[in-house]
This record gives sequence, structure tokens and C-alpha cells, in this order.
Amino acid sequence: MNTYEKLNHTTWKCKYHVVFIPKYRRKGLYGHIRRELGTIFHELARQRECKIEIGHIMQDHVHMLISIPPKYSVSQVIGYIKGKSAIHIARRFLNRGRNFTGCAFWARGYFVSTDGRDEEKVRLYIENQEKVDQEQDSQLTFNLPAETTALSGSFKPPALPEVTDYFLLLDFFA
Repeated sequence: MNTYEKLNHTTWKCKYHVVFIPKYRRKGLYGHIRRELGTIFHELARQRECKIEIGHIMQDHVHMLISIPPKYSVSQVIGYIKGKSAIHIARRFLNRGRNFTGCAFWARGYFVSTDGRDEEKVRLYIENQEKVDQEQDSQLTFNLPAETTALSGSFKPPALPEVTDYFLLLDFFA
């Protein structure tokens, strides 16, 4: 926890809590994409001499606690990770070898917060984010007409299917 990293002339501990979303916040980070993105993010971070301490990929956003050396800016590293991972998704799942004009998987911005002394709280927040989201979703009430609730009993939103048809991903690049 309190370990410091070293460069030639610098001793540092710079950790950031970063959150970013897919374009239009579409719920597409599941199935095969979700399984591959974790390893892709770790590899891309390693190429920039960074380390993803902990991360969690939700259906519509990504949380990560990332350690970035002071010689790189946060925007450089996150831009690199988002750009290269979008290219990988286009190549792997959309069979595009070249010409990525008009392809944008991730939204333009991101949220970042310095970790400071609350590293353990940030770690717990990221680890428990999926459970918290599910609890919040279960507490939502839907205002349906009386005849709808009388016919169906109780309303449950449909579950998202596992993506096996990769043409569904084309919506992200539209």
C-alpha cells in the first residue's frame, strides 16, 4: 500500500481513480468484449510504464485505479488506452483491418480523481461497484399503467442477452 515507485531521478506514488464510458453510454461491455478488455487494458498500461492496481468493467462504464509515473500526464495515458483498445475492438470484433475513420467506441471524456490517502476506500468502491449498481437497479420503481401491472403481475426488465452476433457492435461505431 505505502510502496513508492522509482525512476532515475524521481521517487513517486501517483495513483488515480479513472472512470470512462462507451460512446452514448451504450451497454455493450459484456460477453467476449468484457473478457478481453481486462487483459488489453493491462497490456496497454504496461506499455506506458503504468500499472492498473484494480479495475472493474461494468456494462456501461469502466472503473480503474491506475498508477501513472509523473513523466506522463493522465490525459496521455487514458487517451492511449482508450484509443488503442478501440482499434483492437474494431479489428477483433468488426473484422476491420484498416481505415478506422468514423469509428469511435469510447466517449470523449473521462472522470479522474487523485487517490490521496483514501486508496483503500477507492479499492473497496471499485470492487463493490457491480453489487451497488444491482442494488440500486432493484430499488427502481416503474410507473406503469394499472392494466399493464394487472396483466403481468410484476414487471421485470428483460435480461441482456450474451452477445454472439458481433453485428450488434456496429451500433457503437455508427
